[in-house]
Amino acid sequence: MSSLARNHTERAIQRLAGIMDKSNDESVVVAASKVLLERGWGRPPQDNTHSGELNINIRKIKGEL
Repeated sequence: MSSLARNHTERAIQRLAGIMDKSNDESVVVAASKVLLERGWGRPPQDNTHSGELNINIRKIKGEL
């Protein structure tokens, strides 16, 4: 199924670029631009740092693994 979708990649990118260039609706331009950038450059890395305190308690209960 994915190979069928890949056959339309070039046409889809051209269409997105056309939408981005011709639309007067800024939300449409942003959406098309985002898809094109992610397609060409990948998604930006997500920050997953933790700035709070983290406490972990591990307990072994008798008879349990």
